[in-house]
Amino acid sequence: MIIEKVCVIGGSGFVGRHLCQQLAARGLRMVVPTRDRERAKALILLPTVDVVEADVHNPAALAKVVAGCDAVINLVGVLHDGSGHHGFSGAHIELARSVVEACRTGGVKRLLQMSAIGAATDGPSAYLRSKGEAERVVMESGLDVTVFRPSVIFGPDDRFLNLFAGLARLLPVLVLARPDARFQPVYVGDVAAAFVHALTDIATYGRRYDLCGPQRYTLRELVAFVARNIGRPRLIIGLNRTLSLCQAFAMECLPVKLMSRDNILSMDADSISDSVFPFGIRPQALEALAPSWLSTNAPRAQYDLMRSRAGR
Repeated sequence: MIIEKVCVIGGSGFVGRHLCQQLAARGLRMVVPTRDRERAKALILLPTVDVVEADVHNPAALAKVVAGCDAVINLVGVLHDGSGHHGFSGAHIELARSVVEACRTGGVKRLLQMSAIGAATDGPSAYLRSKGEAERVVMESGLDVTVFRPSVIFGPDDRFLNLFAGLARLLPVLVLARPDARFQPVYVGDVAAAFVHALTDIATYGRRYDLCGPQRYTLRELVAFVARNIGRPRLIIGLNRTLSLCQAFAMECLPVKLMSRDNILSMDADSISDSVFPFGIRPQALEALAPSWLSTNAPRAQYDLMRSRAGR
């Protein structure tokens, strides 16, 4: 299958930036729609990427950016519910329907869809149910679809490990919701590599792939790992499910939503899989990669960096 031009929806996000870099390294042309070109300024520097201002939730605008492409990759996802296209229904289900319609209108047959482990129309949370419904929409579309279902994704600019790093720097004690929830963190570069490999592989049509790293951790273990690596080991107090929901309810009232009750419900389904990472890719371990950027936030590393900048 020959693919020369790809529309990457959500290309300016965390996974999208890494994916676009890998696609550009293979010489593929891309169009990345965004409502704010400033968010995609790193992609503008890539020679094969065309960043265009467009609202992908507008069917006419979406059809316009998809036209002329050989494939579409939909990476859009939100972790907290909201109104309109900022909510689970709009960002996951309705956008999936719009993407399918834009592909049909533009004669694009190839579609790769980002989902999540645990996605199911009868899942324990609204997030997982909306992801499951989006999977159903694309898989029943008649297009050449491949779905990827990663566990929590980590990388230098993630919003998972870095969130806990920030909390560990601020707080002497960490009160942790659902400390025994299980995850199998996967490196963002490995996720991007799976998308790149599948893009032209007809054997992946109609398939779903779980994407997980080599090790499983409880949330408590992950937070302790982060705290150690930034040089701020912390006492972690775990909450039971009821108190976790109470904490999440209180946090929903904050200006910046760090946790919601729906996030707690999502953790009722462990984010792990027994599936082997596809395409012969050997997933990289959290312990091998994360310390390289987490340790730069440790007090000693920051002191050495300031001395270096001062020429000492």
